[in-house]
Amino acid sequence: MTQIRGLGYLKVQTRDIDRWRELVIDGLGFAEGSGPDPDTLYLRMDERQARLIVVPGDTDRVLAVGWEVRDQFALATVGRAVEASGTPVKMLDEQQAAERAVEQVITFTDPAGVPVEIFFGPVLDHSPVVTGMAQKFVTGPQGMGHVVLPTTAMDETVSFYTEVLGFLPRGAMKVGGGRPPVRRVRFLGINQRHHSLAICPAPFAGDPGLVHLMVEVDSLDAVGMALDRVGKSGFSISSTLGRHTNDKMVSFYVRAPGGWDIEYGTDGMLVDERYYTAEEITADSYWGHDWSGSEPLAAFVPKSVPTTS
Repeated sequence: MTQIRGLGYLKVQTRDIDRWRELVIDGLGFAEGSGPDPDTLYLRMDERQARLIVVPGDTDRVLAVGWEVRDQFALATVGRAVEASGTPVKMLDEQQAAERAVEQVITFTDPAGVPVEIFFGPVLDHSPVVTGMAQKFVTGPQGMGHVVLPTTAMDETVSFYTEVLGFLPRGAMKVGGGRPPVRRVRFLGINQRHHSLAICPAPFAGDPGLVHLMVEVDSLDAVGMALDRVGKSGFSISSTLGRHTNDKMVSFYVRAPGGWDIEYGTDGMLVDERYYTAEEITADSYWGHDWSGSEPLAAFVPKSVPTTS
């Protein structure tokens, strides 16, 4: 059984912090949080000081995917398991933990090259969460949402998350037309959210290290209003509104600065592990989710080819 309870936070670096602010605050209605760096954008979804942290820099890349455990004992258990797998683990100091608004955190790199952080004791902000569309984000026991990570080492990455970190298989989908050698996106869960993580085969390694982040809100109206707002602000809509077949989420995808997407949705299913069995879906969506107008994701473009931010 996994010690990990949910996706706790995501920290990314961007070359365009102003455009990021326009997307997440003005368009998607995140609440602005607080933190130690005045140049960094801290985004609230609930009582956590920041769930999404956007740092200005000279490249676009993921800086940390933060997974939450219950307490210091669970943190130590995860650390021992990761070290036993042959992956070096580093304990961050008190100042570094304070910068993340958590009590204690360890860090390591997964087989995909993604920086992973495991933490406990998030610091809470009890002031009202004032979102842009009066929406509530679905977090709590389900965590922040889910992330999709690209990898050139599919078997090693899936094995690491399932056998070392204890993620549960929640199904798959063939990609590339299903022709041999067969490649699949693997969906992995740790709580009632259908998947908190998906691992996607990619042809290239390196930055940005993300395919998309999904966040969920409490109403279809909030999703529709966000879709209108980001469209009016000139952001590229990677996928139109649609309902997924695996997690039943009604969502759209918008391209974030840096060449990866934010999925913004509602009405995701809750998994009951007493009855759930991993299944392979044969279509991404029941309806909608038209990707025909999408620009190439940065994770699937050779690094010598410039991407659109």
